[in-house]
Amino acid sequence: MKITSVNVHKTEKENSRMKGIVSVVIDDCFAVRDIRIIQGDDKLFIAMPSRKIDDTKRHDVAHPINQETREMFEKAILDAYNEAE
Repeated sequence: MKITSVNVHKTEKENSRMKGIVSVVIDDCFAVRDIRIIQGDDKLFIAMPSRKIDDTKRHDVAHPINQETREMFEKAILDAYNEAE
């Protein structure tokens, strides 16, 4: 599996920890949209697309199954974020 495209849309909302929304294409044939870039206490991290279940719970719509894949997504996304204008 290879990430073949990363499209970053930076957001600049005052008092918001969300720094961007990302779409990723895998192997030029499968897209994952609405991945969020969040400013954590120490660093940026990604939050996979999720659906609100009730006022307190959200469930991921799509997410990596293992740590290796999560790291691949995070590196590709944060590299693209840092290069975006």
